[in-house]
Amino acid sequence: MADRKLDKNGVSGKSNGVISDFNLSKPRKRNKYAFACAILASMTSVLLGYDIGVMSGAQKYIQKDFGCSNTQIEILVGIINLYSLVGSAIAGRTSDWIGRRYTIVLAGVIFFVGAILMGFATNYAFLMVGRFVAGIGVGYALMIAPVYGAEVAPASARGFLTSFPEVFINAGVMLGYVSNYAFSKLPLHLGWRFMLGIGAIPSVFLAVGVLGMPESPRWLIMQGRLGDAKIVLDKTSDSLDESKLRLAGIKKAAGIPEDCNDDIVQVAKHSHGEDVWKELLVHPTPTVRHILIAGLGIHFFQQASGIDAVVLYSPRIFEKAGIVKDTPQLLATIAVGFVKTTLILVATFFLDKIGRRPLLLSSITGMIVSLMSLGITLNIIDNSDHKITWAIALCIASVLSFVGFFSIGMGLIAWVYSSEIFPLRLRAQGCSMGVAVNRVVSGVISMTFISLYEAITISGAFFLFTGVAVVGCVFFYTLFPETQGKDLEEVEQVFGTFFRWRSRQAQLDREKEAEMIGNNKA
Repeated sequence: MADRKLDKNGVSGKSNGVISDFNLSKPRKRNKYAFACAILASMTSVLLGYDIGVMSGAQKYIQKDFGCSNTQIEILVGIINLYSLVGSAIAGRTSDWIGRRYTIVLAGVIFFVGAILMGFATNYAFLMVGRFVAGIGVGYALMIAPVYGAEVAPASARGFLTSFPEVFINAGVMLGYVSNYAFSKLPLHLGWRFMLGIGAIPSVFLAVGVLGMPESPRWLIMQGRLGDAKIVLDKTSDSLDESKLRLAGIKKAAGIPEDCNDDIVQVAKHSHGEDVWKELLVHPTPTVRHILIAGLGIHFFQQASGIDAVVLYSPRIFEKAGIVKDTPQLLATIAVGFVKTTLILVATFFLDKIGRRPLLLSSITGMIVSLMSLGITLNIIDNSDHKITWAIALCIASVLSFVGFFSIGMGLIAWVYSSEIFPLRLRAQGCSMGVAVNRVVSGVISMTFISLYEAITISGAFFLFTGVAVVGCVFFYTLFPETQGKDLEEVEQVFGTFFRWRSRQAQLDREKEAEMIGNNKA
């Protein structure tokens, strides 16, 4: 039994095991393998971003080509968000069935078909069919990319890695804006078709690239494939010590005994997703109820504060501000995309250093100020009988400020937070519900914005968004625990006390400190 003796790290020193081949006490640098996996998975989100960005400019040319009404354009622009509900509703179950990796591939394939249909559309009805197919792909991508990123990432970089989907959404928005400008000089019947159809190209490369990724270790354990999961965890953890801890935590969450170390094991039926909806919606525990409120709430306020109204209708906003020519409108819109993409990329590097709460609260506060400024400025322009240069400049600055503040917190953290707070057995379906809320609210905003500002003026619309953002700020401050640096299996312990989560966090910190002191003495 000498070969089973534990070393000072508490790890078996078997000579024939993989573990003995590594220096357990020496931590690795930031895990490049996990980084590459998260990058590939998250690039699927480019497809959604591209669609959002390209429709902001393409809608004007589609309206001219097909002679659509404003109501038809509102529906065309926003309906993809409601169509995506079909994808997000079944993506959770699909990902539990075929795995996270193949679900990402499926998202790319579906979007490819949708983009081709939109590019070759000959009338409004044909275009709506393409929007429906693309929307299903968008729903799949929105749900699965952050889930995969959260499940493959080590705790030290989880915020950074799971923020990538939002980064690539913004990169896609920027590409869509550039595509609008690049193809705007083509004949009317060709320009918007190239704008929409060109989105099919990246989906092919993404689907092929994702096949080279490993499967999520948490999904593998849910299937009883412990041997495969150990291999992935060793590659995606910062050290083998951390890999063992992650494995133990996931096994516990999946209902697998701690001393069970076979490569293939039998797992309890509930680990395959049965009765999940009952646990989420019918008989939730206080912890699950708190998690559900936080996970769905952050998605609601992310969209209800008006981000899609600004991104999708920025040319119209600039037109209302006094910029009437197409080219300056498109250039100003590109500036919006550049600011949004740049700041969200910067924010990813601070997410695991500063924490979720400080960034989220700073973000929503800045959005409130920017929305108020935009509403006041547009009101001044609306009620003036001549062009006011400083007001136009302030309007553009307010739009850029709004998307910038959105990017540093709200845009990133909605996806990061919701993907890390749900327990393993509920994660796929819980994230699906978050995506559903996100897309419903986004669809309602984008499908009614023109009608809204025609009814209460464009400044009134942004004052309404300001009020929603204020409510969101109070909601985040009172109900949202910090999740920075915690393992996914540790995160849920903070929830369940609602407004008293700070006391629960302090208690857990004391228990953890006492445990560490006890281990050091031992």
